Amino acid sequence: MNTTTVIDLLRHGEPEGGRMYRGGGVDHALSEAGWEHMHASVERRSENDEDDWSAIISSPMLRCKEFATHLADEKNIPIQVVENLREAGYGNWEGRTTEEILEEHEDDYWEFFVDPVNRRPENAEPLEFFTPRINEVFGKVLTQYQGQHVLLVSHLAVTRAIIGIVLGMPLASQQLIDMPFAGMIRIINDRKGLRLLLL
Repeated sequence: MNTTTVIDLLRHGEPEGGRMYRGGGVDHALSEAGWEHMHASVERRSENDEDDWSAIISSPMLRCKEFATHLADEKNIPIQVVENLREAGYGNWEGRTTEEILEEHEDDYWEFFVDPVNRRPENAEPLEFFTPRINEVFGKVLTQYQGQHVLLVSHLAVTRAIIGIVLGMPLASQQLIDMPFAGMIRIINDRKGLRLLLL
């Protein structure tokens, strides 16, 4: 019996409107370039991996769900959309570019980077709430898809949280992790325990 669980974490591609703080409240679809990013990432993975995914798990945000649904239809595999995989909320910064924030709230912007746990944007989701939300989803995925190879399509903050869970990282350290649009990383769970594999 196969007890090795493999979870490929795929960040969404570039959304319409380019780079900005979207969080869980601004629901832009993928741009044309974003669709290309996602297809290219999946194709690269397929070239280096013989086995295919048995299921796809997705955030409910359009920038994740639309591609995940398209891929599930294309590969004829089941998809599960999980509400609690939505991106962390960035409060009053949502829908705004870095340049706009710097122009109006430069001190707040830099304080956020010095202390991303305690100096979050006004009305943002606290990381003390966000990380347990993702931890709960991650635990359920490990149980529900034990022994399978699945694709999880989500966001940068979700990926940071999962990596932090696997590596036992403090909340502040997790915020130092970056990942390009449509970047992918692999989590493996077997008799050795949880570990991370760079693809």
